[in-house]
Amino acid sequence: MTVTEPARTAAPLPPLAARAAAVGGSPVRDILAVTARPEVINFAGGLPAPGLFDREGIAAAFRAVLEETPERALQYSTTEGEPALRTAVAARTTARGLATDADDVLITTGSQQALSLLATALIEPGDTVLVENPCYLAALQAFAFAGARVVPVPCDEAGIDPAALDQLVALHRPKLLYTVPTFQNPTGRTLPAERRARIAEIAGRRGLWIVEDDPYGELRFEGERAPWIATYPGAEDRTVLLGSFSKVMAPGLRLGWLRGPGALVRACVVAKQAADLHTPTVNQLAAARYLADSDLDAHVARVAGVYRERRDAMLVGLGEALPEGASWIRPEGGMFVWAKLPEGYDTGELLRSVVAHDVAYVPGAPFFAGAPDVSTLRLCFVTQSPGEIAEGLRRLRGALVA
Repeated sequence: MTVTEPARTAAPLPPLAARAAAVGGSPVRDILAVTARPEVINFAGGLPAPGLFDREGIAAAFRAVLEETPERALQYSTTEGEPALRTAVAARTTARGLATDADDVLITTGSQQALSLLATALIEPGDTVLVENPCYLAALQAFAFAGARVVPVPCDEAGIDPAALDQLVALHRPKLLYTVPTFQNPTGRTLPAERRARIAEIAGRRGLWIVEDDPYGELRFEGERAPWIATYPGAEDRTVLLGSFSKVMAPGLRLGWLRGPGALVRACVVAKQAADLHTPTVNQLAAARYLADSDLDAHVARVAGVYRERRDAMLVGLGEALPEGASWIRPEGGMFVWAKLPEGYDTGELLRSVVAHDVAYVPGAPFFAGAPDVSTLRLCFVTQSPGEIAEGLRRLRGALVA
């Protein structure tokens, strides 16, 4: 007689970490998936224009590296980054007014990784982090994963209100302030020099780290460049400057960097060892070769000239595309225009009907750390030609104004 064993019920798997359930995905990425149809004129992305990449120069740099030093290019590297690239980044930073040595620089896999490393090195669960309002969305995600309590700082069209910042620092005793002071994402606004000096003074007096993210600063169309916050008295020993080649060379290289005080850079090196060991060697060496053989500044100037034409095309058409009473910020550079519709409009609720008109934007609500302004939206102007922008704005009018 055969005895059959009773069926066994599989035990449930342990749950995901609470932070994985609590932190949502990127609404921008979700919108890009929905609007992937080629007929959609997509103002939602934050992507540089692919037609302007220096494909020949980058390809030549990769060929040279792989032909001349293939064993090194395809091998593991140091966590801190390839010396040639760290030296080049330090030289470019010094030339722009912030004395920097190669040892001050950590090469990261995009500047987004720098945010994650800083969150690991600086933030304990429950620590307070101050951010601009609205704020770069992926920074909010990084701080949320670290368990931070994120508090928005009141801002106007010029950026952070220093008086409000001073009060919030006294009240909450935060660990750090995160800011994108030049051509901010999502608003495109630029913090004036006098406010940068005030923020540096507050950080020095109150005891505060500053994370100064500058992925767009080289894409200036007009006006005078404001010095980095890191250059002002009070901020020298407590500011971490983040940079990236994504907007000026190519985002697919995934190359960014972190420049900061030695002890914090070393802590981020340890965090990076646990994350990915090092940024891909071949990409670093190719970027260093490109900087040595090509004129990146001239390339950026050409890109900025095209972007300026596209920004102007968007600004010219916004008055007719948006409802009466709408307002927007005129950026001096970067990639984005931030608009606010009249009271009663909800750009999130309207998005489905807007996409039905074969045009898209990003609703502003996800960029707010506090109470969102649902009447806001972000428009990226760099990936379409002036004619396509005009047509996209015509479609937007049909969805919003008709």
